[in-house]
Amino acid sequence: MSTRILVAEDERAQRAELIRLLRGRWPAAELVAECEDGDAALAALEEARPDVLFLDIRMPGASGIDVARAASGRAHVVLITAYEEYAVKAFEAGALDYLLKPVTNERLDAAIERLRARLAESPPRIDELLERLEKQLGPQRDAPLNWITATCGDSVRLIPVEEVLFLRASDKYVRVVTAEDEAIVRTPLKELGERLDPERFWRIHRSVLVAVDAVHRIERDELGRWHARLRGHEETLPVSESGRSLFRGM
Repeated sequence: MSTRILVAEDERAQRAELIRLLRGRWPAAELVAECEDGDAALAALEEARPDVLFLDIRMPGASGIDVARAASGRAHVVLITAYEEYAVKAFEAGALDYLLKPVTNERLDAAIERLRARLAESPPRIDELLERLEKQLGPQRDAPLNWITATCGDSVRLIPVEEVLFLRASDKYVRVVTAEDEAIVRTPLKELGERLDPERFWRIHRSVLVAVDAVHRIERDELGRWHARLRGHEETLPVSESGRSLFRGM
């Protein structure tokens, strides 16, 4: 009998990439539910009766932790997280598994190997572990974005936020620019701005979010318009009057 799998991830591109990797690395498993938020995952838990749940921790509606709590003692759980080792320590009890983003073949192989060993036993109760993890991670609404997902043809690229110099809206797209290259995403600039750390990224113009540390100086051109010059990057960025006020006193 094949292992029944549920995947819940609100980022469509990341969800598709995880499913693609799972089908390649664990072909004997059966995908019984694909969910774009926590509420859909809760419903699928009851309807599809999966053996294993792959859950993004941060999702709209019910969080991955909420879904994992409902699955406690009923299914094995793998939480997907972009947090580094300080958060992963909460998983060390061993009853709960995790995948660090970006999900790679190597990381997935290790998780599958651990799951195969656990599937011979009944799913454990993980309520206390989830409670500790929830306290450590803090409220969902306070979590800043750690990765920006860009689809490039048939592949998915995860851009670490710490590498981003600026984001600039253009028509229906947003350019995400790093020191090395750039990518195009469809997520609106306003939505990205709400999920980025406001201490690191400033809205200096209605079409621009810039990493403060990347700004070398702001200057006015012969027409009286203000622009920002960046360290190690030739492109200048427009600065509105409200954006200019952010630099006063620095």
